[in-house]
Amino acid sequence: MQVALITVGDELLSGDTVNTNANWLAAELSERGVAVPRILSIPDDRGEIADRVREYAADFDAVIVTGGIGSTPDDVTMEAVADAFDREMGPTDLTRESVERRLAAIRERVPDREFDVDVEAEAAVPAGSRPLVTDAGLAPGCVVENVYVMPGIPDELKATFEAVADEFAGDRRSRFLYTVEPESNIVPALREAMERFDVAVGCYPDREAEHNRLKVTATDDDALADAAAWLLSNVDASETPVSRDW
Repeated sequence: MQVALITVGDELLSGDTVNTNANWLAAELSERGVAVPRILSIPDDRGEIADRVREYAADFDAVIVTGGIGSTPDDVTMEAVADAFDREMGPTDLTRESVERRLAAIRERVPDREFDVDVEAEAAVPAGSRPLVTDAGLAPGCVVENVYVMPGIPDELKATFEAVADEFAGDRRSRFLYTVEPESNIVPALREAMERFDVAVGCYPDREAEHNRLKVTATDDDALADAAAWLLSNVDASETPVSRDW
């Protein structure tokens, strides 16, 4: 399974907000054996979002879009996804009830504050979509065909993803090895392992830990095990972290 991630927000592109959502989602998907071949950050531009959603929906098994849902003027993601699939926008009984329930909880928690919320607009999702509602946030997410629209606030994103996590599964598996050998010394061995066992091998220097971390990835368990065993023997690697003594 291949999943593309689209994170939406001017604040991501200006550096005002760190894009922790992309990192968290990629890790969660990788844990489930899913490949993430594309991560894209784009501005709060309705046309741009619609174009990229339409493109990625055709190119990948699924697309997760985060950020830009809600009721402020820059929240245009939901409308853009509707545009991508030529859908109208409107609330459902489920999304309307969810927004009203969350508003009641907020008003109970903060009784001396007025909240002027347009429930119909807040609860609107593309027609025919599957709503995704949680108790973590006000605005609902949704699923339109193979596109999952989720909030940008990290806690709300995590709650929404957990509701559909079982829908993401793949056959990619990885193992980590560690070596103190300089990268330049192990290039031939890494290339040979990739060619011999049909695996992917990444090498990631960790200056603080004083070792190189090797990530071996495959879709076949036997190939993964064989490649890892071969690298352990040919690049002076270890299955536990090691540190340089030179």
